[in-house]
Amino acid sequence: MKALRLIVVVVALLVFPAVAQAAPRVSIFYYPWYGNPARDGSWEHWFAPGASTGDVASTYYPARGLYSSSNATVVRAQMREIAAAGVQEVVSSWWGWGSAEDVRLPMIVKEANAAGLAVAVHLEPYPGRTIDTVQADIDHLRTLGITRIFVYQPFDIAPADWAALRDREPGIELYAQTTLVGRAAKAGFDGVYTYDILLWGGDMYSRYCAQAHRVGLTCLPSVGPGYDATHATADLRIKPRRNGATYDAMWRSAIRSSADGVTITSYNEWHEGTQIEPARARLGGAAAAAGLQTYDGAYGRTGRAAQRAYLDRTSYWSDLFMRSRRMRPWQE
Repeated sequence: MKALRLIVVVVALLVFPAVAQAAPRVSIFYYPWYGNPARDGSWEHWFAPGASTGDVASTYYPARGLYSSSNATVVRAQMREIAAAGVQEVVSSWWGWGSAEDVRLPMIVKEANAAGLAVAVHLEPYPGRTIDTVQADIDHLRTLGITRIFVYQPFDIAPADWAALRDREPGIELYAQTTLVGRAAKAGFDGVYTYDILLWGGDMYSRYCAQAHRVGLTCLPSVGPGYDATHATADLRIKPRRNGATYDAMWRSAIRSSADGVTITSYNEWHEGTQIEPARARLGGAAAAAGLQTYDGAYGRTGRAAQRAYLDRTSYWSDLFMRSRRMRPWQE
């Protein structure tokens, strides 16, 4: 039996080289871009331009209040919360050198590592992003120990440029936010992820991961609880949470798809209503008048018990995903 098992493992390694090398993990997209006058001198991201302070740019209101992402106490608590939910990696939104997200990144790395979390960055399409600036970005991020980079809208840069970059920057992992799997492979990416939980749902995960595996790419589909950006943008599209049923369905599909990892959209993208960070259970004053929502009803919880409903459910699904992947022969 041991000899047979060894043969199975060897064959799997030959057939799925990229998959075999990728340790399964659960990652979550994190936004360090919030600020308030007390900590940062002004509001950052909590309000749309020109909005009054009674009109928060979110369909929900954070249980922590309108916090600052430069507050180490807040970040420490968030990282511990994420780790307790069974997540292994924080993918921090990053908008280039000198941005608020860049200035806060060393603190995020410190607090995440202290909580037992790895840190990657979500390389956003900042103004002037080119393959040359990306190479400089990678060199900068290496100084913080970051070698896993998720690239949002990667094909604003030509695939040939990405392929050439791989030769100049060994030892990094690049993941493309795309469903164009063949294009990502030609560009030299290590894997693909979807991020957008509104456009891409669980019904395409199996096909997506099968395509990725055929060309030797790691498949990291994105799951999320829902989408509602109506309080922050002109986007009227909504993916309802259905009291947790939406989140469960996406997780279930990701596990069935033979995904190599799962990316969660998101921990705290409050503008788009994809967050699983605790939301305030009771709303009064301006928040109530603005028609903000709560997590009431999620997984049968109400009131304060509902605040952590999505975090606690993440713990359940993360554990189930990791156990399901340990059953795969090439992961043993």
